[in-house]
Amino acid sequence: MRPRIICHMVSSVDGRLHPSRYTVPAAGVDGARLRRHYDEVSARFEAQGWMIGRVTMQEMAKGSARDVGSAGVASREPFVGDRKDRDLAVAIDPHGKVHYGQDNVLGDHVVAVLSEGVPDAYLAELREDGVSYLFAGPDGRDLGRAMEALGETFGIETILLEGGAGINGAFLKAGLIDEISVLIQPAVDGLAGVESIFGYQGEPGERPGAGQSLRHVSTETLEGGLVWLRYQVEDAPAT
Repeated sequence: MRPRIICHMVSSVDGRLHPSRYTVPAAGVDGARLRRHYDEVSARFEAQGWMIGRVTMQEMAKGSARDVGSAGVASREPFVGDRKDRDLAVAIDPHGKVHYGQDNVLGDHVVAVLSEGVPDAYLAELREDGVSYLFAGPDGRDLGRAMEALGETFGIETILLEGGAGINGAFLKAGLIDEISVLIQPAVDGLAGVESIFGYQGEPGERPGAGQSLRHVSTETLEGGLVWLRYQVEDAPAT
């Protein structure tokens, strides 16, 4: 069974994701306090890991590509490193572009979600680093299959989806998000085209959220004027 997936994000009032572009806090509001809310709220979910896309993980990982051979990795079965009871840092990386050099990011055990087409040599590199991996089908797009494998292989019940617009949009389109949690900063961006919470790359007129509805769970105003919104994602009612 796949884990419960909570898309947990922080955004401006206009739904933008880049804090460096936000208007500054009002006089007397502590910007550092506003930033701390995200991690504090994250802890309240008691999730067993977090999940991001390739671009963000590439910025966080410390390794570099190297040739370690490819013996013994022809199979496209999940590989489990030594997790050591750590939380998981899951990278959606279909083409195998991220290099780690160790088995963790920020102290959490790395699990790479890959396409079956990645080279054997890349899998050998992950094994040498102690990084776990599993597969999302031939092209890396079968997120449902990957999430089932994640739950079955690691036994986790809840994971936070903390991706950019593309990854979040892909999970929305696949109907894999169970809850949306948004911390709205008292700030705006304002520029057209800046990345927002969801940004599925589809055809004109496509509706990634079709067939789904949001049910309000709670609204909480936190110190400094940040507003925490929670919505349950459920099947849309029949019309």
